[in-house]
Amino acid sequence: MTKVYLIRHGKTQWNLESRYQGANGDSPLLKDSYREIELLASSLQRIPFEHAYASPLKRARITAQALLNHLNPEIPLTIDSRLKEFNLGKMEGMHFEDVAAKWPEVLKNFRHHPDKYDESLIEGESFLEVIARFRAAIEEYCRQYPNGNILVISHGAALNAAINALIGTPLAHLKDRGGLSNTSTTILTTNDGRHFELEKWNDTSYLHKSKVDPTDTI
Repeated sequence: MTKVYLIRHGKTQWNLESRYQGANGDSPLLKDSYREIELLASSLQRIPFEHAYASPLKRARITAQALLNHLNPEIPLTIDSRLKEFNLGKMEGMHFEDVAAKWPEVLKNFRHHPDKYDESLIEGESFLEVIARFRAAIEEYCRQYPNGNILVISHGAALNAAINALIGTPLAHLKDRGGLSNTSTTILTTNDGRHFELEKWNDTSYLHKSKVDPTDTI
């Protein structure tokens, strides 16, 4: 059995500012995020990982490197462009409220109705495109490590869509579980690299937060 630990990157400046941050936008990790990555590493300390994979976008790559530095620097790390965040086209870098004013239907469907989302209106990437590239990557990793634990460090929207698709959630219901928090852990298991089961969703218990800031899950 392969166990896949899927990690969302640490919180960034744009997350804090409620700006869209896709495949073509980036901002630095917050100072507190490095401490949260250390807490994440402590929660994973006893797990023997075969390999780690990360998106090339700086926020995910730095999260991965910091995590492995605390966890075990000898775990091999591969950067894979298939793990990038959604290409959000014209929405990149915009405040959520400005997107809501300019493209209310696009925003509503991106957040709640993936089956109705029209990415062409913002010159972005579709849910099916993101799921296809992400699925190809995860299935490849699981074929390579059919009996081990692997780490995947990526992004909130892409992880959300791909994880739900991998466990068979219909397109219209991909968002039903809600968002993934920064520095969260979600775990999938598979016996054949094609059929996946959800073991854990959006775990942040190791961060010891008394309450979740709304910007932690956007």
